[in-house]
Amino acid sequence: MARHDASELAHRLGREAEAVCKHYLSNGHRAGRYWVVGNAQNSPGRSMFVRLTGPESGKGAAGKYTDAATGEHGDLLDIIRESCGLVDFKDVAEEARSFLSLPRHEPDPAPKPRSGTAPTGSPEAARRLFAMAQPISRTVVETHLRKRAITALHDTGSLRFHPRCYYRPEGGGPTETWPAMIAAVTDLGGIQTGAHRTWLLPDGSEKAPVETPRRAMGNLLGHGVRFGMAQDVLAAGEGIETVLSARSGLPNMPMLAALSAAHLAAILFPTTLRRLYIVRDSDPAGDGARDSLVERARSVGIEAVVLSSMLGDFNEDLRQLGIDALRAALRVQVAPEDVDRFLAA
Repeated sequence: MARHDASELAHRLGREAEAVCKHYLSNGHRAGRYWVVGNAQNSPGRSMFVRLTGPESGKGAAGKYTDAATGEHGDLLDIIRESCGLVDFKDVAEEARSFLSLPRHEPDPAPKPRSGTAPTGSPEAARRLFAMAQPISRTVVETHLRKRAITALHDTGSLRFHPRCYYRPEGGGPTETWPAMIAAVTDLGGIQTGAHRTWLLPDGSEKAPVETPRRAMGNLLGHGVRFGMAQDVLAAGEGIETVLSARSGLPNMPMLAALSAAHLAAILFPTTLRRLYIVRDSDPAGDGARDSLVERARSVGIEAVVLSSMLGDFNEDLRQLGIDALRAALRVQVAPEDVDRFLAA
């Protein structure tokens, strides 16, 4: 879709926001100025709010939605895409045009996902995206990580490369494609429940110049991106690059990236876990996650040890101070019995 086409369709749908919601989100209901439903896949519930009135564009525009459970937000074109299980944005545009030609007084029942498709944002869609990607060796992803001084790339099967991953601007506009790092989010049993996308420049030098270069999909709560399988010891942090940087100095320690401070605080513990290292981010959200995770771990008899960076985060330590300084800083923070077991020589 051209930018003008997408914007015009979004504006027209916004003028009919309540009719759109009745049609595609039939399991919801109107509550004041909002349509309330479980999610954009039309599940029953009350966590997603679609604004029914407001300007055509900008803050507070009619048709904009927020899912309080996941933090996801978008517009009515996104709702059409997700409720219908569409992948190609050409199909989204055709569906929107078809809807706009329907009489307003008799909206059709909410359409069911097409056979063979998975609702966008669902765990199944996350699994399909990961399956479509390729190993990171000799790709833009490996280039990007090495430019961040991350060279310990063993046991990174949870990371893959997608050469042309769709990016949908949150404020509307044409769909873009960028290279992306795709990370599998898995549960304690190794079952994939979600995926995390990091869009990159084609040369891997930086993240793509988009508003939100990182986005997650699927079921994340309690799970994470895993590097190695944890038994009695695990290190957990927020971001993938932060965790991989700490892993450069502790190459034999199983680690997990929870993808956000809130999700870090809620990770599930393996039944065999006895010691948890918390790879701390130096900010208020990181402090809150640390405190909550320490309390949860200790309440079930797991020793909690906080690993603190010297600078802003562990990747900054790695890039600016070097691997030897990072290794020395970690050596004095890990338990003595874990030095020989997990620390690089």
